[in-house]
Amino acid sequence: MLLHRSFWVFSVAVILCFSCKKQINNAGSGVLGSQNILNGVTVDTFDLITYTVQEDSIITDNAANVVLGSYTDPKLGSFDASFYTQLLLGGSSPNFGDANTIILDSFVLSLEYTGYYGALTAQNFEVYEMDESIYLDSAYYIYSSKIVKPTNYVVPSMASITPDPNNNVVVGTDTLSPQLRIHLDTNLARTFITEAVSGSTTFSSNEDFKSYFKGLYVKTNNGMFPAGEGAALYVNLNDAASKVTMYFHQDGESKTYDLVMSSDGADFVHIDIDYAGYPVDQVLQDSTLGKVEFYAQAFTHRGAIKIPGLDSLPPSSIIHTANLELPVQFQTGTSYAPGTLTSVATRVKSTDDFYTPLSSIGQYIDYKKQVEVDLRYYVQSILTGEIDNTEVVVSPLYFINSADRIVFNGQNTSNKNKPRLILTYTTY
Repeated sequence: MLLHRSFWVFSVAVILCFSCKKQINNAGSGVLGSQNILNGVTVDTFDLITYTVQEDSIITDNAANVVLGSYTDPKLGSFDASFYTQLLLGGSSPNFGDANTIILDSFVLSLEYTGYYGALTAQNFEVYEMDESIYLDSAYYIYSSKIVKPTNYVVPSMASITPDPNNNVVVGTDTLSPQLRIHLDTNLARTFITEAVSGSTTFSSNEDFKSYFKGLYVKTNNGMFPAGEGAALYVNLNDAASKVTMYFHQDGESKTYDLVMSSDGADFVHIDIDYAGYPVDQVLQDSTLGKVEFYAQAFTHRGAIKIPGLDSLPPSSIIHTANLELPVQFQTGTSYAPGTLTSVATRVKSTDDFYTPLSSIGQYIDYKKQVEVDLRYYVQSILTGEIDNTEVVVSPLYFINSADRIVFNGQNTSNKNKPRLILTYTTY
């Protein structure tokens, strides 16, 4: 399930999920009237060669949201997401007065939800202090990691949490938007207070504080969920509600102090996916199995479709419509729904080792249970020689900040609906 997405996320996902130089966009070219379309030839018998390609160098730093949590997919294996983030000062040079008079009540890491994917079962959360710095101007990948100190700061009795991204939470007398609240050891808060009153410059600026405390590593430790259990949680670190808060009493007065996360601090997501022995692994090892079913998954897998028959079209053809229909395996109400939108890309030249986004965006049509892509300009560009007829790759639009996955039917599927390209053209 995917909640609250902004246009900024949409744009960044399209741009960042591919290594590319420019976007192919022939909007408005070759437009003919309805009479020409009526006189055109319609073909829907193209052979589609379908398979899955794997990505292993996806950049995950400073996306619109981070991903946290794990689940086990019956087709694509186990998915485990954790993240590293810097902490910034909620206010510089805090005045804690006489630290000996402070009674710490709790120390809470709160993370604002933007959505989730999977089944909301209990997960075991862990939080560690980073022992290496991260930087806004550095690139971090799904496989990147940093050294952390050995102490897990989550209060053991409160480590198991069943996420609830759909309901508000009540803290004291305040009703807050849905958020994950992880209780940390107050001894860490005490360490911060002691440092702040020591006379050092640690709390005088964010740069000084980041040198003193390099940040947090937040993860889950769930073992291996049974297939169909677990979820990936989407968290907005740039929201003001995402922070670490000290709750304390001093001289009978309730007080708080925040350490925050924002776009001024660096963060990145680390992803572990174990698909060994699962159906996607079989397709990766033998691409011909993609004729039965093939897969796309955020962070790592893209569904690929080759259409050799396009080379047989007369070069003088004008393409009126070219609709690619990709039926998916999904029952409404089950945990692993396809994302509503997919990105679409191709290799412009057969020698390219990167994909260039097409102007088309695939749409998932729930009542048809299929993804539909307008490939008109793609096919026309092949006929004009602007691009080579390589393959189209389709993947979840939110490729670097979701856990979306899609199981597509191939042409040899035993299911009723098979993928097809429906193309109408006129030759002059």
